[in-house]
Amino acid sequence: MENQPTRPNNYLALAIISTVLCCLPAGIVSIVYSSKVNSLYAEAKYDEAEKASKNAKTWAIVAIAAGALFLIIYFAIFGVAIFAGMNNAGNY
Repeated sequence: MENQPTRPNNYLALAIISTVLCCLPAGIVSIVYSSKVNSLYAEAKYDEAEKASKNAKTWAIVAIAAGALFLIIYFAIFGVAIFAGMNNAGNY
């Protein structure tokens, strides 16, 4: 019997959370890669399973970063608008 390496983490939970809460397109890519991990491991394609695991983690992090960047820009734009509105309201 051949020695099997430990099965790599598929990061499915992280992929789903990043898809729902952060960035849909990058999260979907992460889910696709995470779904490949178990099947590649079952086919004894250990290197490809490890690579799919790393890609799933990377795309989940990209989704989280994109979601955080979007929120920062969103709050910055509305923060400037609110302060400008408050400043103009005092002039009338």
